[in-house]
Amino acid sequence: MACALVGGMQARGQPLDGIRIVEPLLAQREKLVARFSDVALHSECDAAALAGTDLVVFAVKPQQMKGAATAVAPHLAAEVVVLSIAAGIRITDLARWLGGHRRLVRAMPNTPALIGKGISGIHAADGVDAAGRGRCAAVLEAAGDVVWVAEESMLDAVTGVSGSGPAYVFYFLEALQAAARELGFSADDARRLAYATFDGAIALAKASTDDPATLRAQVTSKGGTTERAIAVMEADAVKATIMAAVKAAASRARELGDDLGKDR
Repeated sequence: MACALVGGMQARGQPLDGIRIVEPLLAQREKLVARFSDVALHSECDAAALAGTDLVVFAVKPQQMKGAATAVAPHLAAEVVVLSIAAGIRITDLARWLGGHRRLVRAMPNTPALIGKGISGIHAADGVDAAGRGRCAAVLEAAGDVVWVAEESMLDAVTGVSGSGPAYVFYFLEALQAAARELGFSADDARRLAYATFDGAIALAKASTDDPATLRAQVTSKGGTTERAIAVMEADAVKATIMAAVKAAASRARELGDDLGKDR
């Protein structure tokens, strides 16, 4: 995800010479040097890596966050804004690992950020001013859209909707392709039909002022093929199942936050 953010900034023509990346693994540092020649690479988080920074971004796995935070803490100036995109790590726990630092922002991006098509939910602690929020938004907007949430707990809902959401889309694509194969199409044509259907439907929805229910009704003729298909989905409570799945993902995000916060 760090590469997605830096790559997004590069694609937008933003200068990279002020960015520093801490990467302990030599092989990964070599890849980063090859891709981002203007970025300064550091093997460890020390005073030199953080000197003069105004924004620190944690793009590590949740299980690595405590170690990363405790390494940063001795070198973190009070005015620096910290942005975490580690799933489930709550602000209170991050603040504790950072020795009481309060200028903290949490974000929940999703995997389409890797191609600049992501969306991130963002929440800022009370100690972050408009300028700090703007710096965080600028980084995340390099990889897609952003939605600010007033309550940190809403980031669990963001996880359920958009964080895990790409998997729901891929799951539906799997089914659409499989059905096309069973109806006689080749694997290539099944993929083309399924992907183009999603691309076109999303483009149409974004270009329209109508809500999805209205758009669906417009292509569901009385006694027609689409009506028959929707009737099967309604009989199997597909919509209710999707909604239950999103809520289950949000609930699991809360559970993970509880578990990760126990690491004192």
